[in-house]
Amino acid sequence: MKTRRVRGGLRLGGVLALAVGALVLPAQAAAAPAPAVTTGGVSNVAYSSVILYGYVDARGELTNYYFQYGATSAFGAQSPLAPAGNGTSTVKVSQAVTGLQPGIVYHYRIVASGPGGTVKGADRTFETPKVPLSVQIVGTPNPVVFGSSFFVEGTLSGTGASTHEVVLQANPFPYLGGFKTVGDPEVTNSAGGFSFPSLGLLENAQLRVVTVGKPVVASPVVVENVAVRVSFHVRRARRRGYVRLYGTVAPAEVGALVGFQLLRPGKSVNEGGTAVTSGTASVSRFRAVVRLRHRGLYRALIKVTNDGGHVSNYSEPILIR
Repeated sequence: MKTRRVRGGLRLGGVLALAVGALVLPAQAAAAPAPAVTTGGVSNVAYSSVILYGYVDARGELTNYYFQYGATSAFGAQSPLAPAGNGTSTVKVSQAVTGLQPGIVYHYRIVASGPGGTVKGADRTFETPKVPLSVQIVGTPNPVVFGSSFFVEGTLSGTGASTHEVVLQANPFPYLGGFKTVGDPEVTNSAGGFSFPSLGLLENAQLRVVTVGKPVVASPVVVENVAVRVSFHVRRARRRGYVRLYGTVAPAEVGALVGFQLLRPGKSVNEGGTAVTSGTASVSRFRAVVRLRHRGLYRALIKVTNDGGHVSNYSEPILIR
């Protein structure tokens, strides 16, 4: 076989043989670096919100970050994804988180993700503050008619408000004896609600509800008024065109003014009156003969003026034909 040298190699029997030498391949692209992160502190810690901080070094690659948080180290929730840029130095980032519960220790950490992978910061914790306890109450109905039942209802709000013992305290007119606990404690329900049944009040009283144990928290004072009980009756008088109006008032309110009112749509018209006279130690009476100018519904108003222990009240209306 003839061998002939040609440029760049040898031709063997008409076949070109390349010279064997080092074959140089393109260098593989370097792997993108993963971002670096550090979990930072917190600020503006409130009952239901907080601002979380962290540090991200994107290392020249487009990087996003978010915070994981929750009541355990398993987290369970995360903030929205946010951009951290593609810089080559560490930047401080933050996210506001809402919807938290008061009095809870929360775990949190920062997580950053880029072309080079996902990196998680260290697990840190913060505690949301407890909501201070507060009590609001109302008497239902108020005023209550003398001898009738009523309720003191309300709500205990704040951290630990459910299944919490509360007591009702009263300071009767003339409000000089101070508050004293009435009846047994009640336990609030899961929503902090409670209800104390009728006390059988005989006169106006200041009422409040106080928590049992620490911290001791009292509601604002509510005055439960006791309205006099009024009965009202009618009977024909001997004189034509006149009627006899009479009734009782309890407790006794001798000297109180009585007004007989004709009820009209949207208003009442005074059709005469009298004064309460003595009856028994607990019940006083009133009576009067009046000229009946109009037929219709009438009621009696007992106007209490000299008794700070009770308030005025109306009778049930009666129909006079």
